[in-house]
Amino acid sequence: MQNVRVHADPEIELGQMNIDETDFESFTLGQRIHHLEVEGYVVLADMLDAGQIDRLREELADAPMEHKDYSEAQTYHREPQWRSRAVAELIAHPPMIDFLEQVMGPDIIFTRGLFTRTLSGSPEISLHTDGQPFGSSIFGYEGSSPRLLRVLYYLDDLPPERAPFRLVPRSHLSFHAEANPYVRYTSHPGEITLCPRAGSAVVIPVSLFHGTHPNRHPSPRSLIQLGYRPDWAGPIKTMEEWGPKLVAAAPQETRRFLRSPNTTGEAWDQPHKPRGMKSEAPGINPQRWDH
Repeated sequence: MQNVRVHADPEIELGQMNIDETDFESFTLGQRIHHLEVEGYVVLADMLDAGQIDRLREELADAPMEHKDYSEAQTYHREPQWRSRAVAELIAHPPMIDFLEQVMGPDIIFTRGLFTRTLSGSPEISLHTDGQPFGSSIFGYEGSSPRLLRVLYYLDDLPPERAPFRLVPRSHLSFHAEANPYVRYTSHPGEITLCPRAGSAVVIPVSLFHGTHPNRHPSPRSLIQLGYRPDWAGPIKTMEEWGPKLVAAAPQETRRFLRSPNTTGEAWDQPHKPRGMKSEAPGINPQRWDH
């Protein structure tokens, strides 16, 4: 890893920026899944070409933006798929869906979309998780889903000064009290930084501790964030349903992911020996990383 000295805030020193230089482009499918499941992240390069990036930028250029309570430079637009046809199509982006189906199986639910534009001068985002098993005021009940992935599409190159992504590898695996998903951290000595190029996607489980560095670049950093889960892994309480007219107007290939966000495999009454039990399940094979 390459060490780069950065200063996040006049009063907060984040110390060393440990840039991950893993050659993800050389990975096999099995290695990508292994890195996601064990390390807690994977970078998929060149998921978007220049034309797709330009179209997404154009369709989101005038999106009305809100800002976070801690900084007017940290701006966002909720559910951009209802404003931008390109984002709606991105939900069903074939190369990403091919990967997600290998990770989660064929029955996938889209959970939410978010467009963020991190302006120059924005402070860092604290290390946090999006997976909160009892829900929260920030993530609602979406984060209570027991299996949930975030896909982060970067529309800009991320040099170290342009609010790159940071994370604590393997933090999603910890049973320790300090892995409480409702706790936030300013930084962590084991954190690493990702500086992907425009068009790349980063995939993480929502239980991973992650955040960003500040944006010291003169230009904003644009990101589209999409959530996906297996259909059985529903939230603990009811989420707001998608509007039927919005779903009907979505691209045909996207609609299969726009089933109710409350779809669940919940089954309270459980026999000890149900009929039709299988004797194999490739998705939990110890060898699933070997291809």
